[in-house]
Amino acid sequence: MNSLQIALRVLRVDRRTRTSAILTAVGVAVATGLVLLLATLPFATQNREQRAIWQGGNYYSRGTDGPAKLLFNASKDYFDGKQIIRVDVALTPGTSPGAIALPPGVPQLPGPGETVVSPALGRLLQAHPAAELGDRFGKPVGALGEEGLRFPEQLVALTGHTPDAMPENVSQLPGFPGGKASPDPLLMLLSWVGIIVLLVPSLVLVASSARLTATRRERRLAAIRLAGATPGQVTNMVAAETTLSAGIGALLGLLISPALHGLASFVPWAGGTWLASDFALPIGLTVFIVLSIPVLVVLAGVLGLRRVLKNPLFATGGHTKKPLRWWRLLALPAAGLFFLVAVLTAKDYGGIGLVMAGLFLLVGSAAIVGPWVTSAVGGTFVRIWRRPSALLAGRRLRDDPKGAYRASAGIVLAVFAGSMALTLLPTFESMAGGGRSFRDEVLYVDTDNQHAGRIVEQANAALQKYGRSERAVAVGKVYLVQGQAPNRYGHRALVMTCADAVKLTRFGLTPENCTGGPGVFGDSALDLAQYKVAASWEGTATAAKSGTRVETVRYPDADLSGSFIIDPAALPDGLTPTDVTVVAPADGAAREIVRTALAGPAAGAEIGSRDQYLFNQQTELGDLRRVTVIGLIAAGILAGCSAAVATAGSVMDRRRTFGALMAAGTPVRVLARALRMEAALPALVATIGAGIVGVGVGVGLFSMVDERGIVLSPWLLAPVVLGVGVALLGASVCTPALKRVQAEPLADE
Repeated sequence: MNSLQIALRVLRVDRRTRTSAILTAVGVAVATGLVLLLATLPFATQNREQRAIWQGGNYYSRGTDGPAKLLFNASKDYFDGKQIIRVDVALTPGTSPGAIALPPGVPQLPGPGETVVSPALGRLLQAHPAAELGDRFGKPVGALGEEGLRFPEQLVALTGHTPDAMPENVSQLPGFPGGKASPDPLLMLLSWVGIIVLLVPSLVLVASSARLTATRRERRLAAIRLAGATPGQVTNMVAAETTLSAGIGALLGLLISPALHGLASFVPWAGGTWLASDFALPIGLTVFIVLSIPVLVVLAGVLGLRRVLKNPLFATGGHTKKPLRWWRLLALPAAGLFFLVAVLTAKDYGGIGLVMAGLFLLVGSAAIVGPWVTSAVGGTFVRIWRRPSALLAGRRLRDDPKGAYRASAGIVLAVFAGSMALTLLPTFESMAGGGRSFRDEVLYVDTDNQHAGRIVEQANAALQKYGRSERAVAVGKVYLVQGQAPNRYGHRALVMTCADAVKLTRFGLTPENCTGGPGVFGDSALDLAQYKVAASWEGTATAAKSGTRVETVRYPDADLSGSFIIDPAALPDGLTPTDVTVVAPADGAAREIVRTALAGPAAGAEIGSRDQYLFNQQTELGDLRRVTVIGLIAAGILAGCSAAVATAGSVMDRRRTFGALMAAGTPVRVLARALRMEAALPALVATIGAGIVGVGVGVGLFSMVDERGIVLSPWLLAPVVLGVGVALLGASVCTPALKRVQAEPLADE
């Protein structure tokens, strides 16, 4: 009879071994499914960016060398809080539409005054008046296909123009942007963190499932060794038994991965959901993952045979376990030092791989430090408490700290991940803000002095046609400087009347500031005898007109510091600002109409506002919150399951001991209380440590992004509290398990 036949025979006749194998297979399936999902996320982002590469943005090259055939401009528009990708194109003189290769999903090239829109944008155009949205783009003549959109609900407009109507910063290309898209770096980082943080609890669940019958298996293998089996034969038996359950689990994980991908396609990221085809993992990587996880499980099972191979009588004989050494505590500072060095050198050497390796070492160090902490807690129990349940729990923690820590291992990692996430999120939220100098309800478009007059004239004509009283004004930008270029010192100043500054800016000017003639307004008093006005930073500087007053204003927001307002009447004669911003008030119901009035003459130049400046920030924060919640829920569920399985395994391992105690008259409630104490108190100590380490890792990861200080929130205590709660919940299975032991004859053991 070969090893596989023996494994099948054992599974067929032993109910406990069969239960352990089923749970092991489930754990391997979960681990395989999670890794397949997390590993495919960078490829998913790359796939959808590849579809949208023609839309411009950050993921395109300017094409191959060749004559310019297409004037191209990509910008962002907004409607009712939704982002619209706007692509404005025009053919160069002498180019026919047939000379331009169309990207996948683009049915035709729109002519001047025409537009091709995505289905979602088409529905918006039909549902709202043309003055609010439709007049921005022109006449719809076609619909973009799914293969040309970043995500199904993306709002995109491809609008045609004549060459002279294109904005001044237009790109001249041989065709639509092409090249190879790049994956989202943030989601790639999160996927690696997720693999490290979620894979380990999954493997802990597998290990806990495998330990359900550890004592019985050791006893069985010891008997086989005494019967004459060689160490190699025993190893092959365990490898066959483990390979059977792990292999089935890996195949099951592969089978459920499409369902996980389908669920993930409904989770928004960067403003939209996904296509099911986005989650395509290379076949080679899929095979590697499906094979490597069972190999790790089998390797762990074989390494666990050391005791049986060294001493076959271990399962039936006594054995004094060596106490754990203090040097285990050095694993955590060593891993922390490696992580710190990796973080400090990441910017200079691009060592994100070393940072992830340091994170993995920190996660792995918990398996070394945790049992020592558990043993120390058990020793405290034995020395201080005298209640029966406390003494039983303390003796268990002291005698088998590795086995006792196994119930808390997944919880410790979940608390670590939660503390790290709740360190980063409040800090990222505190960074949100900023923006231009204009009020929240103001819309603006940047241009130059050659186009500003035309945009103002046409926008105001459109507003008048729509029956609105709002009017656009041109606001120039100049510099108040000292010294000669390039060694200059100075401040930026907006050229606008005081009355317009009161209505349009956030500087806090009031009508009282506007009495007294032309002036310069700022948060500090400038000596105009030392400062001159220049149209550009390195341009010719000329003194302001005589009689210009300087008035100090207390700014309401710190981000406005250093900016000034200068009245047009104070500018030197002949000085014309080079950079101009066309600004229009757009409050309440007039907002979308004003945006439409500006969009026509702007011809694709991006129209901004303070709330849209914050759009990407809030979108990223929403994505991070969503991913954090999903990840912590998954980690918590895995941790709770591993705690429950480990507790049940602890009862099964000690069936003979518990049976003897019950036969001697020990109440089940005392044993159940001891088991709960075994789970809760080590979990409390370990989770506090994990929370502290998680905060430290969060600070380190944030330092790679920004050098400002971290924001600590009271919510940092939540993972520790929830971790102890999950440990107690997982330990609650001890009472049913003990009652089952009580119901079975002790002679069975």
